[in-house]
Amino acid sequence: MIRVLLVHDGCLVRSVLAEWLRGEPDLGVYDAPWRSAPGRVRSVRPDVCAADLECAEAYGLPPLGELCPRGTGSTPPRLLVLATADRPGLLRRAIEAGALGYVDKKGSPDRLVRGIRRVAQGERFVDDSLGFGFVKAAEMPLTRRELSVLSLAAEGASVAEIAGSLHLSHGTVRNYMAAITRKTGARNRIDAIRISQGEGWV
Repeated sequence: MIRVLLVHDGCLVRSVLAEWLRGEPDLGVYDAPWRSAPGRVRSVRPDVCAADLECAEAYGLPPLGELCPRGTGSTPPRLLVLATADRPGLLRRAIEAGALGYVDKKGSPDRLVRGIRRVAQGERFVDDSLGFGFVKAAEMPLTRRELSVLSLAAEGASVAEIAGSLHLSHGTVRNYMAAITRKTGARNRIDAIRISQGEGWV
């Protein structure tokens, strides 16, 4: 039996998808929104976390590291993400978090089941339809920290709020915003956000 934790902030989608997955005889399925997912990982101890990369909390930044914590003495679950090709910034976060599986949210639910089984065996699973998103993620000029700063800025967070959320000084946040503006070829912070949203980075 493969123990699966389905993480999705859409209650209706999560409930329907979890119930559909429970129809598979080799899957033991649990579900949680992002807010309570880290606690569920500790209590359920799943083999696979299947997580939607869209997160309603934390300014839309999925805390993937909290699903697969290292150095806790127990084997962390393997990570599979539900993604779309038009959000390469989120794909890049999943790559950096060590995800093994990448399932296109626009695809068939059968692909999710196949992906879960492959990832549970320690094998990589990638939907071909996400290929363009991976190319865009590889071409992205921003670092992970710059993406975090930019994502918070795009949600309307002030320098002080960004500094508090990321545990940085105000000056460091301003330095990151200057680097982001330069790397994106933008005129200012607002222009950098516009360009990055157009590219699907945030």
